[in-house]
Amino acid sequence: MVDVSEAEGDREVPICPSIPSGEQTVWADASSVLQLACNDLRDGELIHAENFNLFAAMSALEIMDPKMDSGMVRTYYSVDEAIEYGAAPIPLSFDKTVDVQRVIDIMDHLLACEATWHKGCSLAQTVFSCLYLLRPDRTSSHALLHSYCRVMRATCNAVVCTVSDTRTNEEEDLFTMTHGLPLKVDGDDKCLTMLHAVEETIARQLRACKATLSKKRVTEDIEPLQNNPDLEEGFCKSLLCRLRFRKHFYHVVTNMKRPQGRGLELAKKHIACCFEELESMIKSAEFLRSINAPGTSEDGMKNETTASGCQPVGFDSTLNSRLSAPTPPRAIETISWKKAAEYFQKLLHELEIICSYSLDPVFEGVLRFVVEFQKFQPELVSRAHLQHLLVQDGKLYGRDSVFAVICKASLLPEVAKNHDIQKNETVVQLGQLLITLLRVLCTNISWQRRKLGKILQDWRIIHVQLELAFRKECGDISATSRHENICMKICRHILIWVEEQTYWIASRFLMLGFELDLYSTGEYCMVYWYMYIILIKLAERTHMRAMTSNEISKKKGKKKRDLVKDGGKDNQLPPAILFLQCHVYLAEGLTMMLAALRNERQIYLSTGPFNSEHERFVQHFELLLKACLPDHVSYYSFEETTAHARLSSVSMYNCFKETQRIAKELRSNFSNDSDKMAELRRIEQVAEHNSVALSLISRLGAVDASLKVQFEFSHHPFFATAVVKRS
Repeated sequence: MVDVSEAEGDREVPICPSIPSGEQTVWADASSVLQLACNDLRDGELIHAENFNLFAAMSALEIMDPKMDSGMVRTYYSVDEAIEYGAAPIPLSFDKTVDVQRVIDIMDHLLACEATWHKGCSLAQTVFSCLYLLRPDRTSSHALLHSYCRVMRATCNAVVCTVSDTRTNEEEDLFTMTHGLPLKVDGDDKCLTMLHAVEETIARQLRACKATLSKKRVTEDIEPLQNNPDLEEGFCKSLLCRLRFRKHFYHVVTNMKRPQGRGLELAKKHIACCFEELESMIKSAEFLRSINAPGTSEDGMKNETTASGCQPVGFDSTLNSRLSAPTPPRAIETISWKKAAEYFQKLLHELEIICSYSLDPVFEGVLRFVVEFQKFQPELVSRAHLQHLLVQDGKLYGRDSVFAVICKASLLPEVAKNHDIQKNETVVQLGQLLITLLRVLCTNISWQRRKLGKILQDWRIIHVQLELAFRKECGDISATSRHENICMKICRHILIWVEEQTYWIASRFLMLGFELDLYSTGEYCMVYWYMYIILIKLAERTHMRAMTSNEISKKKGKKKRDLVKDGGKDNQLPPAILFLQCHVYLAEGLTMMLAALRNERQIYLSTGPFNSEHERFVQHFELLLKACLPDHVSYYSFEETTAHARLSSVSMYNCFKETQRIAKELRSNFSNDSDKMAELRRIEQVAEHNSVALSLISRLGAVDASLKVQFEFSHHPFFATAVVKRS
């Protein structure tokens, strides 16, 4: 009902005769009221009844609206109706040449659909928009199309199983939802046998068309692929590379699922074959375009979903749209065939990296590999295969028990992994946390950062629980002596390692914020300050683990913090600690540099109309503060530390100089480690550029007001480089 008096004040509004609709309510024609109201309403105003709910209105499905009603936008109402109207003919054409062309177009469009599905769209509206896949029996009379559809279904099923098992897909994705589609069909397990037979036939046809006249007499009984002899070789090559790519890709996804990484070497060989066939597919595009659209440039084909540029037959993306309920159908835009080929090149490169992995039994090496792998911004499918390799049956690589991994990471002797303490409930929980960490690190970086922040508190709590459980099991573990038993040794080592891992997770959490562009320039100072604190703690725990392993007593009269800070001068520090020390110095130098610019030149202040700097500090580091990482850290300690920073401070210059010195000295230690060498080069560049920029600002800043300082991530993804310019 519309309240006429509120809408129109004292105006007389003609009311049409009411239509009875019940004992207490009537329908009334409000058209005239609404028309008059429209003349007076301004932008943003709304007429509504007292019981109106905006959220409910926005969530409602509007019948007959193409954007909201999944049944509106469709060409056919069922697969049978589409087939009846000739949308998926068999054969595709009675002209063999046209039939072959159309089969190639179907193969190409399916490749584009598969890439679109991998990017997070619904399987029902991408790959299974193909009518030939929805009715498997119809293609049985067409050996070429039938064999391709079979291996396509089998590949999709293998990928769905891998992603479902690992759960690396984002919660909003429809990737693993099959909607009851015919993903598993009897006989698909023998798909390669049929594909191989078809491939052999086409290979013989290719040899026949390339044979000399004398050899043709021998091969006359081989029926050609199609009717045009001038096109025979091109069509045979185009089909063969597509069939072989599909065959090798199926081998890749199935071999990579074999337990304990046993299929990695074989998968790597098939990946090499996939690259070759994919390159041949890209080259065949010129031949296919010359037949269907002669004179068309490659740029004119950039949005087409087939190499030939023709629209494929047998597809309807709206047919399965109702299967996406209860949400309205997503608008699916299939990526182009060219982009699909680029996607598979990237995916294969990522899978090749996984297959080349040495299955490092040391947990630190596993973390390094996963972090380096994430720098490629890997696709969902490759991340799923990585997780499947790392975590199988609750073990690392499906072979190493979690407790054995923890013992090795804690630098305990080999005999420790068989100790009965592994049956302790809290130790079992620690193992579960370790598995969860590996799973989280295999997700995309935005999801990963969110999950890392949440599990920080779990790691902090498990440390306390372990300490209590170990005291109950072994007695006092705080004191060290030459006569301590194996139980006490295990407890001390594991507790130190857990703390080290907790600070590693915290550092990863902070660094991912740069990669996700979550920090504004005015917030860099507080972020680097917190990174500096966390990295110092991480270096301390890493050093403590090494000392505990070597049974080196702590230096008397020297605090742990001082030990790390003076690490560059301490020859006893191992290279791993010095490597961390480089990051500590960089974070400290950037903190002081940004603080000095804020204090002296009033730039990069964290100000805004909505949030104070204190509020932003809490928002960014809330999860760290809740986990007390580290203890007694607050905004006020940050403010106190940075309040007196000045550009003339010698310690700031020393931070960058020390970073350069240590990085150069470490080159000989990591000469066989390409990743560490690359990181050292990046660190050196950041330190060198910031040292020069600091000198320029100090020397010219006071006399040249036109100097502007900008911070860029041109040399390192996490540590900014200062760039000095004249405005």
